[in-house]
Amino acid sequence: MSILNRSSAMHSEHSLLPVAEVFLAAMIWSSSFVAVKVVLAYTGPFTTGGLRYFIAFLMSIPLLVMKRRPKGQETLPRLTKAEWIQLSVMGISQYTIGNAALFFALQTMSATSGSLALSLVPIPVLLFSAIFLHERPRGLQLIGVLIAVVGSLLFFSPGIKTQQPIGLVALSITIVSFSIFPILGRRFARERSLDNITLTSIPLGIGGGALLVLALFVEGLPRMPLQAWGLIIGLASVNTLLAYLLYNHSLQHLTAVQVNVMLNLSPIGTALIAWGALGEHISPFQMAAMFMIIAGASLAQRRIPNRGIEIPE
Repeated sequence: MSILNRSSAMHSEHSLLPVAEVFLAAMIWSSSFVAVKVVLAYTGPFTTGGLRYFIAFLMSIPLLVMKRRPKGQETLPRLTKAEWIQLSVMGISQYTIGNAALFFALQTMSATSGSLALSLVPIPVLLFSAIFLHERPRGLQLIGVLIAVVGSLLFFSPGIKTQQPIGLVALSITIVSFSIFPILGRRFARERSLDNITLTSIPLGIGGGALLVLALFVEGLPRMPLQAWGLIIGLASVNTLLAYLLYNHSLQHLTAVQVNVMLNLSPIGTALIAWGALGEHISPFQMAAMFMIIAGASLAQRRIPNRGIEIPE
């Protein structure tokens, strides 16, 4: 009986921990839009993204060295060529292209409209997961995805007015680019070929570094007040490094679709922060849509039967 209880407790722990990690990451990311909007008042979108992600990479270097260099080993284990390519694609798609396009769109669009892009990411992730990972959602999970996406559209529809076409194009690029990272990250996590620190740090360095170089050529050297620099440091340490460590670790136990549908909670947090900080009210219609998103996220995170994937102790 004690063995059964212990097994049940371990199963419950492994089930709840990744869900809690995604929830915490979603709550952290919910503040990103407000902070980014403030920083964009002092510098360009490429500089904002490049500084945020490359500083996060610099902060991760001590963790990377300690994790990848076991005691008594003088050199770091080498990554294979295929791993370098996949990590580079993750970094370029997520940070250089996806976030650069998102920050560019936020110059002409509201934070609410920018949040809408994140709520639509599960659609291409669902398609790519079925094609490349063979992780096809079950009936209830698919219904959860649809409910969450429809709820997001309803919740943020009051903020979608006449937008500049270039902003809508940038958001479309963001949606597609953001769907690549969880697919490749899930593949690494499922195969247990890389540790979480490497999976987080290397794409940050590649994608953030490329975006920072682009920013120097396009926008020049940043000139920002201390307040903006403080927000950049906070975005780098908490909203990037910590949040992505939680996000990538959750992919070891949850599918890419489950994780990204649960991230629909992040735009809700953004709206709530804007309501408290900026006085933006939430209508009863939006409240109902909010509960739709939460219900959809709950359905989508239902466990898929383990197909030979070991869960580390």
